[in-house]
Amino acid sequence: MVFLNKLKNTPKDKLLILTTIIGVVIVILIYFLVFVPIEATLNDYGILDFEFAWTAERAEAIMLAWGPNGRNKQNLAIYWDFIFIIGYVSIAFSLNLLVSRRLDGKLQNFGIFMTLLGTISGLFDVIENINLLLMLDTPTSVSSINSFTASLSATFKFGFLIAAIIFFVLALIILLIKKVKKK
Repeated sequence: MVFLNKLKNTPKDKLLILTTIIGVVIVILIYFLVFVPIEATLNDYGILDFEFAWTAERAEAIMLAWGPNGRNKQNLAIYWDFIFIIGYVSIAFSLNLLVSRRLDGKLQNFGIFMTLLGTISGLFDVIENINLLLMLDTPTSVSSINSFTASLSATFKFGFLIAAIIFFVLALIILLIKKVKKK
């Protein structure tokens, strides 16, 4: 809990704003220059279908539909996703921390804790990516453990990230209401 209390003052707000800006640039550039063009070349299945394949059979069917060229493109996209993770984790961490610092009491403490959700989401994304890469490496003999772990990690990734976003929006609303009441 000492670490969480330190987040009330460190890092400085200017650094958090800079981190947010860098994160936004990373996310936008990778999304539009890498992910969108790759997804546009795929036929029936996108990366989300692969992330949520859940079974080895479904993962194999998706990779068969992609063919060697599609698998190579998805492999490249997953490597780029490791940098994308840094971008969205930076955004989620920085924005939630900036907002949490402006809250009071228990709500602030809860907000500081919620700041970690974006980081936890990124850790699950790394686990997911490793398992996706392992599946892409053996497209005709996928391990059930890899497909299940990738899908479970994707579920946790999106769950934690959505919770962080919801907290951010609700905290902003609370701060706006407080600001209006002061006037």
